[in-house]
Amino acid sequence: QVQLVESGGGSVQAGGSLRLSCAASGFTYSVNWLGWFRQAPGKEREGVAAISPGGTGTYYADSVKGRFTISRDNAKNTLYLQMNSLTPEDTAMYYCAANTRVWSSMTAFQALGVKTYNYFGQGTQVTVSS
Repeated sequence: QVQLVESGGGSVQAGGSLRLSCAASGFTYSVNWLGWFRQAPGKEREGVAAISPGGTGTYYADSVKGRFTISRDNAKNTLYLQMNSLTPEDTAMYYCAANTRVWSSMTAFQALGVKTYNYFGQGTQVTVSS
């Protein structure tokens, strides 16, 4: 049974930082693409960042480039999202996602697309105040 459990969310002032973690189990973690998505109230879920199985390929939404960093530790089955220079526009529920189908390479469109991923976690709330 695939499980994705996010942690690390919270409330922070604009300009601050947070580090999200996602503990994964129930699938062969090291061969799968993983991603972070977010959804603000009244808005659609959007891709924030994605990372290839080996960790060498990453994609970011334009809105977070230069501020967010996605990484993975395949030995610990854990995915991370380091978020710096946070703004109120980053306020959302953040979800970890896994594509458990073997997929060697992806375009940015594929990697940041909701439909690419077949499992999502329950989410962790990030609130940024001005």
